[in-house]
Amino acid sequence: MGSSIEHLIHKGNKASLFTRVAQAVATWTGKPLTFFVAVSLIVVWAVSGPIFNFNDTWQLVINTSTTIITFLMVFIIQNSQNRDTAAMQIKLDELIIRLEGAREELLDLEELDEADLSEIRKDFCGRASTAREKSARMKTRR
Repeated sequence: MGSSIEHLIHKGNKASLFTRVAQAVATWTGKPLTFFVAVSLIVVWAVSGPIFNFNDTWQLVINTSTTIITFLMVFIIQNSQNRDTAAMQIKLDELIIRLEGAREELLDLEELDEADLSEIRKDFCGRASTAREKSARMKTRR
């Protein structure tokens, strides 16, 4: 690994403010307690309907709040997923580099277009099918 990469890996507080906030929100919203809080808020809103005579403002509160939350969560989730995917690809590339006999042409596959990925996937599916058939033949010989 080059020294510039080592520096990036070991530089301490490496995440931007947005990244730290996005990680915290994604972590918090993924907890069961958060789900139960959200359900509780919906129940409170629904139960309060008769109190407000199911008027337009009562409906606007839930519609507006859920729309805003959903809109913002799309960006939070996408940011988290992009970071996770990028980190995973780097780790997989490192494993490919380190494994003896691994095909280094498989590095950076995520940069290929969908058609190329589909062709490579078909090749791997064929290899998997052949391996399963071979394994099944070996078991029947025993």
